Formats: sequence, structure tokens, C-alpha cells
Amino acid sequence: MTSKKHHPRNIHLNGYDLERLAKNSPLLKALLIKNEYEKTSLDFSDAIAVKALNQALLVEDYKIAVWDIPDVNLCPAVPGRADLIHTLADLLATKQNGDVPTGKKIHLLDIGTGASLIYPILAHQIYGWRATASDIDNNSLKQAKNLATFNQLPINLRLQKEPQRIFQGIIRENDYFDITCCNPPFHSSLENAKKANQRKWQNLDKNGTKGFNFSGQKAELWCEGGELAFLRNMIKESELFKLQVGIFTSLISKRENLPQLTKALEKLDDCSYQVLPLAHGQKVMNLLCWQFNA
Repeated sequence: MTSKKHHPRNIHLNGYDLERLAKNSPLLKALLIKNEYEKTSLDFSDAIAVKALNQALLVEDYKIAVWDIPDVNLCPAVPGRADLIHTLADLLATKQNGDVPTGKKIHLLDIGTGASLIYPILAHQIYGWRATASDIDNNSLKQAKNLATFNQLPINLRLQKEPQRIFQGIIRENDYFDITCCNPPFHSSLENAKKANQRKWQNLDKNGTKGFNFSGQKAELWCEGGELAFLRNMIKESELFKLQVGIFTSLISKRENLPQLTKALEKLDDCSYQVLPLAHGQKVMNLLCWQFNA
């Protein structure tokens, strides 16, 4: 299985071997197929197959003992998510004479971690970082806590009790985070989220033989005002915690939102920012990064 372009340190830079991954995964093995070129492949329009693949990647290549999420939650594509963690490490390295930081001295804050807990898991398994992760959905946090507990990971889970807030109520008085990350909800309504997801599955299912496959909790997919409103709020709140965070970051799905977001950053005192392109699963996104020069 070949891959799209990944970060140079990504262990899946040259793809992954489905047959190897399936050796210890009876479910994945049962779902392997031959593509039109007679190569071993998967039906990527089948959500069960996609989940089985990512479970195998986490177990075999990232040495996670147990990983599972409810079918109603979004299943992250592990190689693309690892790219974000490697990019965060590069950002932190700029503050350490180019040395990529490892170990529990680095503290990551993941906003909207979801049930998968994917960014804190990868941050720890790749670089040994510790993490704090937040979400507004208590059921997702319970699942995330189970994953952290079963895998003995140094991850602290916090419930955001006020969904309109981002950092307030999560960052506490004595906290310091070297870097934050977030994959914000893209859509402004459930209807828009369903339409976008339907187009995705129709593109994957070339023959139109599968039914509509929709998963993802409300908090994972949409919020009032969509990505733009969410990130405007994040930028506004970040100024309140400029002494407690080294670098703020967030993925940006919609490039057309960048001009308004960078304009908001330019209005902040002593704030510098950059935008980095980032392959993230099946699409190229942008990573918005900013910090205060206090």
C-alpha cells in the first residue's frame, strides 16, 4: 500500500504493508481484498475496514495495547494524524536550537480530543510527551479515559463544561503547555456535515453499491458558526493565556477562512504567526500557528 506524501519522520512515509498488519488482526485479515491491479487493498468506503486498519496501525506500529472507539465516533487516519505531531515537534525544535524535544517535560494540550484520543496517544508513543486533553462531550471523554487507563498513558482528561469556551475552564492557574493542537469542527450545522460526508463516501464508492455511511458525534463535526467562529473564539481566548502556552496551533480545513483568522491575529499585541501546509488524511489542510512574544 503506497501513501501520500508524509512528514520525513513519519514511519509510514513509504506506505504500510496490509498483509503484515493483518497477521495479528483477524478482522483486518478478513477484510483484505484485491484491487484492479491484483494488489492487496481495502475497501476504503467501508467504515469497518477503515477502523480495523487504524486499530492495526496503532497496535503494530505505535505499540498501543488496546484501541477501540464506538461506531458513532469519527475514526482518525493514523498516518495523517502522526504528521501533525511531527510538525508540532518541529515547531518546538525551533525553540531548542533545532533539537526535536522528547520526554515528559513536554506538555501538549489537545482541544476537542474526541473518543479516539489520537493526538495525545501519538504524541506519547512517538516522542514520550505527556498531554492534557479536553472535550465538551462527556461520553467521548469517558472512552478517551478508558484508552489512557488501559494503555497506562500520562494523559489528563478535562471536560469543557461551557461549550462556547475553548481554553477558559480548561487551562488552570498553575498550568503551562508547551504547545496546543486542535482539529476543530468544520461545519456550521448538522445538515451541512451530513452533506459533506455523503459526498466523501460517494467519491470513495465509485460503483454506488454502498449505502450512506455517516459517523461522528455532533461535537466532532459542527458547531454554531462553523470552523471560522470556533477559531475566532480560540484566537480571542488565547490572549488570556499567553503566559501559559508556548505555541498555539490549530488545523484549518477551509483555506478561505485563513484571511479573516490571520487578520484577527494581527490585531493582537506582540503576536506572531505562520501558516504551514499539512497533509491530513485524504486532504491537504493548513496549520495555523501563533505565539506571543511576551
